[in-house]
Amino acid sequence: MKKKTSDFENPYKEKCPIVYAMSIIGAKWKIPILWHLAHYEILHYNELKRHLNGITNTVLTRCLRELEDDNIVIRKSDNLVPPSVTYELTEIGQKLIPALNDLYNWGEHHRDGTV
Repeated sequence: MKKKTSDFENPYKEKCPIVYAMSIIGAKWKIPILWHLAHYEILHYNELKRHLNGITNTVLTRCLRELEDDNIVIRKSDNLVPPSVTYELTEIGQKLIPALNDLYNWGEHHRDGTV
């Protein structure tokens, strides 16, 4: 009997490193968030939001929580009034910087459509 598409087991779902990496950083705003944290090292929530033109508070908060859950960023709160919250890359997050630099350089070189 022929297998249905829904029965197909994808061998890369759990095993492929690129699929794993993209599951963590592949959302539209996560790479720009990481890029700015890599560049500025520590940013307050509102500073980060100003750097990310067009992102909503809801999306920024969700992406930061997911990156925090994946141990890519650290959230620090001073427990002051008004609240002061900063974000920075963890050691694991900092290991993404060379890949982000390579991605930036590739985009810089190819963005005008030339090879």
